[in-house]
Amino acid sequence: MTQRRIEPAPAARGEALGAGKGAPARPGRRGLLLAALAAAVAAPGLGVRPAVAARARPLVEVWKSPTCGCCGGWVEHMQAAGFDVRIHDVGNAAARAKAGLPMQLGSCHTAIVDGYVVEGHVPAADVKRLLAERPQALGLAVPGMPIGSPGMEQGDRRDPYDVLLVARDGSTSVWKAYR
Repeated sequence: MTQRRIEPAPAARGEALGAGKGAPARPGRRGLLLAALAAAVAAPGLGVRPAVAARARPLVEVWKSPTCGCCGGWVEHMQAAGFDVRIHDVGNAAARAKAGLPMQLGSCHTAIVDGYVVEGHVPAADVKRLLAERPQALGLAVPGMPIGSPGMEQGDRRDPYDVLLVARDGSTSVWKAYR
């Protein structure tokens, strides 16, 4: 019985299909695509980023008055909780109306985070829960400006308030009660 040596396929030897021994390998279409993907992932500083890249921190866009101190306190609260914040110092009535939030749920600032409306002094923990649970809703609201809510701190005073889950039809339910 004669032993035959089995040669590996050309691709396994690093050669292009159809090329003879010693011929330089030419990358195929798959190889070029994989190389391009590897370069895009390895070089985010060059402005090439994968299409599915997610933000490391959620972005909160806030519409508020430029002179409102309690809104600034809420922004600081959100930043301390790990949110990136972009501020629009133009008031919030137009943003609230555009978002479809009923006027009776209004407060001094309106925010949008990942497609949800966040109206008023909603604690960051409740926004994080909203983003984790992703209910079919317009968003969350704390109507008015309750003392003791984030941005409305005044010493040890804490007024009771509810964070409301706002449905797309404007109806509400209590998301969390603070007593």
